[in-house]
Amino acid sequence: MSMRATKRPGESVWDYPRPPRIDPLGRRVRVELGGETLADSTGAVRILETASPPTVYLPPADVRLQYLRPARGETYCEWKGSAAYLDAIVGEKVRNRAAWTYRDPKPGFEGIRDWIAFYAGRVDAAWLDDERVVPQPGPFYGGWITAELDGPFKGEPGSEGW
Repeated sequence: MSMRATKRPGESVWDYPRPPRIDPLGRRVRVELGGETLADSTGAVRILETASPPTVYLPPADVRLQYLRPARGETYCEWKGSAAYLDAIVGEKVRNRAAWTYRDPKPGFEGIRDWIAFYAGRVDAAWLDDERVVPQPGPFYGGWITAELDGPFKGEPGSEGW
């Protein structure tokens, strides 16, 4: 059974801009792990970038930070800067690098300083309103796929050169 909902009129990720932009999300976001709600927010934003499903960032006040700890390593985004990673831990359940944040984002992305994004595939469930999202393909990208999005999406087989 597919986790994707019935197709609604949508938006193409190929219409998203490059460089990316931050947009208010306007939907309720929930993230769950090990029977706990890690995050619940109606104030999230999404970052839109050509060929990728939106990446969802939550204000830290809407995240249960006691379930997160700093993780090793960081990566660099040409647009946003250096990303720091966070492990999610609920009881005995540990998900390495389940989330990330930008402590000192580049100009234009100051609005997401210290906000937290979760990989939908590294938690038990991620939701936009009542729709369970599908993780963006591939081990690196953190976009959230919903029924209204049209691809193809960066991260799918054959998209390595995009």
